[in-house]
Amino acid sequence: MYSEFKQLELAKIGQEILDFWKKENIFEKSISSRPKSNPFTFYEGPPSANGMPGIHHVMARAIKDIFCRYKTLKGYQVKRKGGWDTHGLPIELAVEKKTGYY
Repeated sequence: MYSEFKQLELAKIGQEILDFWKKENIFEKSISSRPKSNPFTFYEGPPSANGMPGIHHVMARAIKDIFCRYKTLKGYQVKRKGGWDTHGLPIELAVEKKTGYY
């Protein structure tokens, strides 16, 4: 039937796949091989500077990546762009007040 892997090394396999993707520019090809007439732009907010990173940051990034990958598989030329938000605004205002700029 099927042969059993006795020494499955997932980290090694993952590194081999990553090396192949880098060598062959697979990510870049996934963008350039799609027609420019079918764009989908995904605006990613910047990472938050407030507090320590947590699992919720990983989950949010993974979910956002799923949308981009899905659109790529549907034939869209997906452009990932760094967006912006107002999460840092309270920090900026506090700094301005402390420095006398505000």
